[in-house]
Amino acid sequence: MSSRPFVPQKLQQALIAGIGAALCISLIAMGGTMTPDYLGVMAPFGATMVILFALPQSPLAQPKNIIGGHLLTAALGLVMAHYADITPYTLGLAVGLGVAIMMLTGTLHPPAGANPLLIMLTQAPWYFFITPVLTGCLFIVAFGWFYHRFVSKSEYPKKQG
Repeated sequence: MSSRPFVPQKLQQALIAGIGAALCISLIAMGGTMTPDYLGVMAPFGATMVILFALPQSPLAQPKNIIGGHLLTAALGLVMAHYADITPYTLGLAVGLGVAIMMLTGTLHPPAGANPLLIMLTQAPWYFFITPVLTGCLFIVAFGWFYHRFVSKSEYPKKQG
């Protein structure tokens, strides 16, 4: 007779990842309700949650990738939004350049590929780079470190070596 835990391992891992993602996004979004000038959350962060909480050991989930990928593509999106006409071609160019820049800098983070589209299509202001992008990324990485260290008991960030 095998002794299996009441909650299967896969279900437990999925719940821990889901709870972490829910808490992280909720806390970021709550920041926006306390300070009117703080936007806090943006849609690509939802996809970042999948990678950070379900695959914390992935190279794509590491702080350098989360922060670098989002910052680079957001900067690119802002430059394009303010200095180029928004057309299907410039939208494609911005995403393509974002992918290339992330690859060349070793900061590949797939959710960040959506940043130029979001920024260009909404004509986001320059401060969008600070909030939600920079502040959100820093919070996400700090929360991920805390959550994985003390709740999921996984190593995060992954040690180089």
